[in-house]
Amino acid sequence: MKAAVYDGPRTVNVKDMPDARIERPTDVLLRITTTNICGSDLHMYEGRTDMEPGRILGHENLGEVIAVGDAVDRVRVGDMVVVPFNISCGFCENCERGLTAFCLTTNPDPRIVGAAYGFADMGPYDGGQAEFLRVPYGDFNCLVLPEDARDTNRQKDYVMLADIFPTGWHATRLAEMVPGDTVVVYGAGPVGLMATYAAMIQGASRVWVVDRHQDRLEVAERLGAIPINYSKTSPIDRVMEDTSGIGADRGCECVGYQATDASGAEHPNITLNNLVRSVRFTGGIGVVGVFVPQDPGSPDPMYREGEVALDYGTLWFKGQRMGTGQCNVKVYNRKLFALIAEGRARPSFVVSHELPLDAAPQGYQHFDSRDSGWMKVVMHPDGKG
Repeated sequence: MKAAVYDGPRTVNVKDMPDARIERPTDVLLRITTTNICGSDLHMYEGRTDMEPGRILGHENLGEVIAVGDAVDRVRVGDMVVVPFNISCGFCENCERGLTAFCLTTNPDPRIVGAAYGFADMGPYDGGQAEFLRVPYGDFNCLVLPEDARDTNRQKDYVMLADIFPTGWHATRLAEMVPGDTVVVYGAGPVGLMATYAAMIQGASRVWVVDRHQDRLEVAERLGAIPINYSKTSPIDRVMEDTSGIGADRGCECVGYQATDASGAEHPNITLNNLVRSVRFTGGIGVVGVFVPQDPGSPDPMYREGEVALDYGTLWFKGQRMGTGQCNVKVYNRKLFALIAEGRARPSFVVSHELPLDAAPQGYQHFDSRDSGWMKVVMHPDGKG
């Protein structure tokens, strides 16, 4: 099968790889029809993780079931399904509690819980930027879609259920947002825009979005948010000015450890500390931007060991609460699917480019460079996009 393979820093090639296949009775095999490049993929693409060369990338996947293992009861050949980026068993203690991002059985490394497709340190599983994908525990992990999912235009909405729509929603839940709250979102990439969208759907009274890429801020403004270009304006000052010095009720960190200052220099702690200062006393902060235990390539000597200089004194003094961690997609994907199916949500608004799988190297290059207009890249391995 053709697949997008990580061959080292900033090197992705489309190669012929061994076909994905049924390996266990609980497996489902998909023919991938739509798969996305995620901002999290760029950490690996840039060589900022210990992703080993030769791995197939891709954790945002949708496709048609072409085979099922003997122990699969619910999913049928011919079903169109979207799968969470989390690979979870459904029966361990954490899965039973809804913490599917922290499954206790699917990662063979005893030091780590949780697994994902084509992702550093998240198990040995191949990703879905390929013609075929093996889905472990298929009955639990496959969300069966309606017939309209055969339409590639509808797939652009449904595939967002694999990661970024639930992850953006998760940011608002970690922040404990309720209707009527004001929300400041740091980061106008796809996840930040989804957090903005989620906040709007849930009844936020006002949303600010902070970024330095004008094309992304313009998308946020079209959603009804107040854009703040931090290369020109202090986001803390703007939020404080707009709230009479009180601060936003809730904040969402959707950037992660490669956050930058106004000049573009990396500071892994900058958005965390800006949120502490932007959010009111007793407010809530949700952190879904990726942070990792070690980053040997970081320009920050502390963060090479996974440490950040968090302004904890101010956080504590303000009585703020901070929720963190990967999204437990299955907690949200069925309800968010209902919003899409009923026309209440159209997360495909973030899609800027649709490419064949063969164009994956170019897609990665443009997305990683943050070239103007390159917001979200969707690929169609079946060539029907």
